[in-house]
Amino acid sequence: MAKPIAVCLLSGGLDSCVATAVAAKDYDLALLHVNYGQRTQARELKAFLDIADFYGVKRRLVTDVPALSQIGGSALTCKEIAIPEGQISSREIPITYVPFRNAHFLAIAVSWGELLGAKRIFIGASQVDFSGYPDCRASFFEAFNRVIEEGTKPETHIRIEAPLLHLTKAQIVKLGVELNAPLHLTWSCYQREDMACGRCESCLLRLKGFREAGLEDPIPYQVPHD
Repeated sequence: MAKPIAVCLLSGGLDSCVATAVAAKDYDLALLHVNYGQRTQARELKAFLDIADFYGVKRRLVTDVPALSQIGGSALTCKEIAIPEGQISSREIPITYVPFRNAHFLAIAVSWGELLGAKRIFIGASQVDFSGYPDCRASFFEAFNRVIEEGTKPETHIRIEAPLLHLTKAQIVKLGVELNAPLHLTWSCYQREDMACGRCESCLLRLKGFREAGLEDPIPYQVPHD
């Protein structure tokens, strides 16, 4: 029997790659990537294409949401705002938060998924080792699932799956290795495209995950790390 279709939000980062690997076990993949004017847009797109090639996925959608960079207010989309370096933020909502970003991405995924007859949308969000983004919480996805039910055709039944939601970064790394996910093709750095800076919060969280998993991160870094 043919596998049901799942739309996977694939930024090209570590978490989205592992979530895609989880989905690949039971679903026929449709991979979605969104450019929104982020600093490392070109490098993230390359990671997406490399991962899609790794899994042999032909069903791909690369699209743009320029409004997010036009709205601004985030260090990821506004170069006048510096990317914090050197520590993992203890603030509830850091300056790298892009306002309501996941809602935009999920809305596109639902539209495409409804057309494809998909049953699931996979997203690599985590509530444990994450940066405090409000649109990465279980309550947000539960609410969005209700929105999907209300806003789609009666015969459409798509649900959001966030399989990494309650995993630490180390557990995510270990799961990716277990599933043979192409972690060497992923990109997490917030501010560089040639090699990861090793200083931004995303790099620090990623390095922490590999270190606690007892594994070496396969991507190059600008600064030495243990």
